[in-house]
Amino acid sequence: MAKSEEKEVRLIVFDLNGTFYNKSSKDEFYKFVVSKQPKRILFAFEMAYYKLLKKLHQIRQTEFKENFFNYLDELPPEQVEKLAKEFWAKEYPENFNQELKGYFEKMRKEGVQLFCATGGLELYVKPLFDLFPVDGFAGTQVKYEDGTYKVIGEACKEEEKLRRIIKHFKEKKPQIVEAYSDSKEAILDEADKAFLVDDDGKIHPYQK
Repeated sequence: MAKSEEKEVRLIVFDLNGTFYNKSSKDEFYKFVVSKQPKRILFAFEMAYYKLLKKLHQIRQTEFKENFFNYLDELPPEQVEKLAKEFWAKEYPENFNQELKGYFEKMRKEGVQLFCATGGLELYVKPLFDLFPVDGFAGTQVKYEDGTYKVIGEACKEEEKLRRIIKHFKEKKPQIVEAYSDSKEAILDEADKAFLVDDDGKIHPYQK
């Protein structure tokens, strides 16, 4: 086999929220955290404010992520990870797209790698992949500093997803054979085949 062929990786890339996971993890994880620590319900007003600013295009995606997750303030990473493990154990596999789950597992057995690229925080997304193994994933990265979480670099959206995939595979060349998302985004245009997942979990070919 030629050296260039050895370094090429066949890849299925999928979004998490509204695609593989039927809900929004940022909203559902907040509800879960509040169920454990009811006083954090007070952050709901602040979160609604930042959602409005984002909708009105008054703040960038990265700034939105940094402020939306203020409800995690004073919760160190190990505590968030513990909560996330419990959260995903409750959600998986019932609230996941069963058609995609079965297909992804089949393709992985056939040698196609799975890569999840999501705007969600890696901090709380990572424990999911102890339940559903993937070959790689990228989310919005944060650091815990002075009792709050700060986004490292850019939120994992649009072109940033592509950059993170390339960074993950280093010298290998990722060939995105299929991509799945619930909305039009850059990753779909880079795939050999692309699909949109609607609100009912139905999968439709994406027209570039």
